[in-house]
Amino acid sequence: MSEKVVLGILASGRGSNLHSIAKAVQSGQLAAKIGVVISDKPAANALNLAADFQLPAVCVDRKQYRTQLEFEQALANELQLHQVKLVVLAGFMRILSPYFVHLFANRIMNIHPSLLPAFPGKNAQEQAIRYGAKLSGCTVHFVDEGMDSGPVILQQAVPVFAEDTPDKLAERILQQEHQAYPQAIKLYAEGKLQIDGRLVKITE
Repeated sequence: MSEKVVLGILASGRGSNLHSIAKAVQSGQLAAKIGVVISDKPAANALNLAADFQLPAVCVDRKQYRTQLEFEQALANELQLHQVKLVVLAGFMRILSPYFVHLFANRIMNIHPSLLPAFPGKNAQEQAIRYGAKLSGCTVHFVDEGMDSGPVILQQAVPVFAEDTPDKLAERILQQEHQAYPQAIKLYAEGKLQIDGRLVKITE
């Protein structure tokens, strides 16, 4: 049996996607290993979750570094120390520089709460409501140098209702995120994702 893909999960907040990924690993639904959980914020709940799941966890506090490059070098050192193959951004609230993206080229995944390329950046749910969109959802994508612009792996749609608030829509989208993210990581772990320019092909 081949070795499991080692994941490095980067999270800044409550860690709800970390939770769904860790549950999928724990249940055997996702044949991967979480090598390390890293947060840039000492008080992030993601670090508590990592402890609950008995996962290695590290805080690389952005405030402790003079420059973004030094911060990202520290992140990269931790990931390499734990032999991480796939970097998983799970509510990581930092924009990564081209240096970091190139270091882990085609090996960084992110999830965004809209159907990209619609509504990139912050407050995607509010953007969708203000635009009058009838559908929104979530997108799992590989990370490139742009903002939420990398090749799309999976998307899940949800309806936008007339009475929706950003919080209500966010909650509905989050339910889909918790299914889509482990599924996308599973496809990667099984070697079923091929990147051809902007196109991610899912092979059998």
